[in-house]
Amino acid sequence: MGKGDPRREALFEAAEQIKRKAATTKDKGFRVVITGKGGAGKTTLTALLAKLLKREGLNVLAVDEDPQINLPYALGIPPEQEIIPVSRNIDYVEEKTGARPGEAWGVMLTLNPDVSDVVDRFGLRTQDGINLLVMGSVVQAATGCLCPENALLDAIVRYISLREGEVILMDTQAGVEHFGRALAQGFSQAIIITEPSFNALQVALHSAKLAGELEIPHIYLAVNKVRTPQDREKIYRLGGEKLKQFEEIFFLPYDERVLSTEPDVSPLIGTDSPYVKEAARIKEALLQRA
Repeated sequence: MGKGDPRREALFEAAEQIKRKAATTKDKGFRVVITGKGGAGKTTLTALLAKLLKREGLNVLAVDEDPQINLPYALGIPPEQEIIPVSRNIDYVEEKTGARPGEAWGVMLTLNPDVSDVVDRFGLRTQDGINLLVMGSVVQAATGCLCPENALLDAIVRYISLREGEVILMDTQAGVEHFGRALAQGFSQAIIITEPSFNALQVALHSAKLAGELEIPHIYLAVNKVRTPQDREKIYRLGGEKLKQFEEIFFLPYDERVLSTEPDVSPLIGTDSPYVKEAARIKEALLQRA
């Protein structure tokens, strides 16, 4: 192909578009909420995606909204290091909301506190440069309660959704409660994780419906622990027409290496793991729709 060749010019323009897209992604960033049934593998996938995106040269903020607090250790923080989530930092909750947890009744509660300092004050940094914020969550029978902890967490999510120049991945608690409190608003993409089982898929389908109601434009289904072609067929059979809620479906193969390296996913990076290869496909989907 010589100079002036239309094919050469088309290839050059395609390369320039990729460069412009990468520059835009690095400048603006994007936000992804990751949810699903407990035990389906949300935290492992969140940590792996964070590391893969960091290797792309992006500024990554991983947010742990799950009360189990597993994401730090999946990202390589030593398991012996104790981590106190922001929602359990009583002094910070009181400083920002004007009310101390457990003593809020009858006092004035600030529902829209300024939490612009939360990442600087409580953020951790992994060895490979990923920023990490452990939010924690309020575990109560009455969801959506008017309490200082929830007011703080809602404010943090609103603040996170406005941060620019970062790829933000939020690992949420199991189930769909966070969607009920509209914590996913402001996120542009959602990955909903399931296993090839009836119960897990029902949670995923419900989550997709709620994510759509929140007008999250890009919703993906990630089927984890897939062992056989029958597992894939089962998802399509059980999901039927409801699978149209998902823009794309990914199948993460069962891989013993994922279990053998836990909690840290770092040893999986750079291996020929089929799980990592499929996670890399999810990463590309996120970048394409950023």
